[in-house]
Amino acid sequence: MALSDATVRKVKAADKPQRLFDGGGLYLEVAPSGGKWWRLKYRFAGKEKRLSLGTYPDTGLADARERRDAARKLLAQGVDPGVQRKAEKAAGMDRAANSFEVVAREWLAVKKPEWTAGQFAKECGRLENHAFPRIGGLPVADIGVAEIRPLFAYLVKQGHIEQAHRLRHQLSRVFRFAVATERASRDPAADLRDTLPSRNPQNHPTITDPERVGELMRAIDGFTGTLPVQCALKLAPLWFCRPGEIRMAEWTHFDLDGEHPSYTVPPMNRKLKKAAKENPSTPPHIVPLSRQALEILRELRQLTGHGRYLFPGARDPKRHMSDGAVNAALARIGYKGIITGHGFRHMARTLLGELGWNPEALERQLSHKEPGIVGVYNKAQHLPERRKVMQAWADYLDMLKMGGNAHQGVTA
Repeated sequence: MALSDATVRKVKAADKPQRLFDGGGLYLEVAPSGGKWWRLKYRFAGKEKRLSLGTYPDTGLADARERRDAARKLLAQGVDPGVQRKAEKAAGMDRAANSFEVVAREWLAVKKPEWTAGQFAKECGRLENHAFPRIGGLPVADIGVAEIRPLFAYLVKQGHIEQAHRLRHQLSRVFRFAVATERASRDPAADLRDTLPSRNPQNHPTITDPERVGELMRAIDGFTGTLPVQCALKLAPLWFCRPGEIRMAEWTHFDLDGEHPSYTVPPMNRKLKKAAKENPSTPPHIVPLSRQALEILRELRQLTGHGRYLFPGARDPKRHMSDGAVNAALARIGYKGIITGHGFRHMARTLLGELGWNPEALERQLSHKEPGIVGVYNKAQHLPERRKVMQAWADYLDMLKMGGNAHQGVTA
């Protein structure tokens, strides 16, 4: 006799397990503890078997009958429903093990030794912010252009075209890794290369008009922030280093009293790949110090010379200043969006080139490597000339600050 909802609901537990049959092999098993399980009894290849179809009340009588009917259809097709369920479960576990996020994190672990900590954080952050929330749980083999196109479309709509290009390139690397490890058959991100708007190359804001440079130098002199930030802001145009080479500068990197005063930037603070940073044969970058730079440094040494960094952090003096300190100072004196800390490099290279200084010496002072085979064989550092360049540049900035003629007295 078929079961009813009322019967299933009212049946009480007994001292021994009970079985209430519904039909077609379906029955409700009631344990002495009160638990109720739907089971299907069937025969396959001459053997009696049982299959769990869920628990009551989560699975009601109607649902249990639907599952019974589905299992009996498999039996009619010569398929063991118990084996089929195990296969589906295994496939589900495999799909979870090969989700995009799992594969991407494997790829990140493979690449981590090649990257600096900062680069690794950027690569992780891009995936965690833009990819994992949308496609992280999908099997990597099932992802196509339809799943990843919205990621790029959102970034483009927000105006982050460069970020969209970087994300597409990064996804391609993950998919190629999945192909190489036999968990995907293709790279769908490659198909979307031509759907993204072209990059808009943007140089760092800078100033190259001598008269405006003079105005900038006068504004820098008028900055009224803390002494470390004042000094960093004054040294930035004199050194035209990369911003990180300024904020991470340590007193042990400086020779202020030798025959040729200099700042020796260690490889770890330079813009290099991790392998080059850690290679003991990688040379440091030398920044000759002008008289003007020495005056600033000697004043600063009285305040921060007892610590590690020239420019300690405002909140934690055991750490260097933040990467936005110089740009924030430039904003305070009215130059937000007009020039950045990195823009001093463009300013110096442009004006020193116009003044006739040796381009090779200028490129070395910028810590640039010559491209191609020339860069492999040309190891010249041009230090004697670079010392002249740095002093002439400091004198030139002083002259512009005083309103002098831009082409008098400091040409090469």
